Amino acid sequence: MSTLFDPLKLGAIDLKNRVVMAPLTRNRAFDGDAPSDMHVDYYRQRAGAGLIVTEASQITPEGKGYAWTPGIHSAEQIAGWKKVTDAVHEAGGRIVIQLWHVGRISHTSLQEDGKAPVAPSAIRAEGVQTFDGAQMVAVSEPRALEAEELPRIVEAFAQATRNAREAGFDGVEVHGANGYLLDQFLKDGTNTRTDAYGGSFENRARLLGQVLDAVTGAWDAAHVGLRISPYSGANGATDSDPKALGEFLVDFVSGRGLAYLHLIEGQTGGARDLPEGVDLDALKARFDGAWMVNNGYDRQMALDAVSGGHADLVAFGRPYIANPDLAARLKAGAALNEGDPATYYGGGREGYTDYPTMQEEPA
Repeated sequence: MSTLFDPLKLGAIDLKNRVVMAPLTRNRAFDGDAPSDMHVDYYRQRAGAGLIVTEASQITPEGKGYAWTPGIHSAEQIAGWKKVTDAVHEAGGRIVIQLWHVGRISHTSLQEDGKAPVAPSAIRAEGVQTFDGAQMVAVSEPRALEAEELPRIVEAFAQATRNAREAGFDGVEVHGANGYLLDQFLKDGTNTRTDAYGGSFENRARLLGQVLDAVTGAWDAAHVGLRISPYSGANGATDSDPKALGEFLVDFVSGRGLAYLHLIEGQTGGARDLPEGVDLDALKARFDGAWMVNNGYDRQMALDAVSGGHADLVAFGRPYIANPDLAARLKAGAALNEGDPATYYGGGREGYTDYPTMQEEPA
C-alpha cells in the first residue's frame, strides 16, 4: 500500500513524495513577462513538494490572457526560468512548467496590436473577466481560428517544450483544462465548428492530439503530463455530455506514454460534485499512467486517496500559497497558515515569499 509520502517515479521524473504543488497564477511577472528573483525565492521555498507545477505560462504572446503572467517564448523568459529551475534543483525539488494558450479568455489590450483573441468559434465568454494591468475587464469577443492557422499553434506548443528543456525543467504539463484554448476545442459549448475540428469527440480532440504529438516529439512522453477538466464549466466552457467527454478523453490520451494525467475533480476551485454516473476509480483504471487528482483536498482526503489506490499523486493549490513547507506540514500533521486573498494576484513579496515555515514560526 502506497502512502502520500512515498517516492514515485513519474515517467522519467523521480519524486521524493506524492505531494504536488498545483499551478497557481500569481501575476508577478512584470518585465517582459519573465520570472524575476522573486519567483526564484518563491519556488525554491516550495521545493519540498514531490513535484512543483509552475503557474500557467503562455507559449506565445497571443496565448496571454492576464497581465503580469510569465511566458516561455522569449530568451529573457527562458533565462528567468533557468534561475528558478536551478534554485529548485539545488533545494532537492522537481519542477515542470505548465504550457498555456488562453484562447478566448483575453482582452484586446493584452494582444499584440490590439487584435481580437482567438478561439475555436467566435463565441464570447459571457460574464468572464480578466485583468488588464489596471483593472478587471470583460474578456473581448474572439475570432474563430482558421484551420490553416492551427499548425502554428501546434508548433508553438512544441517550441515552448524545447524552451522548457533549455530552461532546465524536469518536464512540461500541457494545459488542456479550465476553459482555455485546448479545453475550448474539447467542449461543445465553446466549439461549434463544422470542419475537422468540430462536431464529434474525435474532431474536437484533434487539436489536443496534434499538440500532444508535437510536444512528445519535442521531448519524450515520459517528461510530459496533461491537465484536463471535463466536468468543470470554468471560464464558461461547458459540454452537453461531460461524463462521456471525460471517458473519451482518458481513452484518447491513454497509450501515449504520458508521465501523468492531472484531473480536476468537479468544478475548478469549487464544488467537487460530478455528473451523474461518473466513477472516478473506473476512470483511473482506464488510464495507463500516473493519476494526479486535484480540487479541494485536505490532509485526510489526500492520505486516503493515495493509500486507497484512488490516486497516485495529489495536487494542492491554495494551501501552497501560505505554506511553503506544505509537504512537511502534511507529514507532521501540523497546522496550516491561512493565506491572504488580497495578495494572491499581483503585488510584490508580501503574501508571496514571506509566509513562515514551521521552523520559522514562534513557539
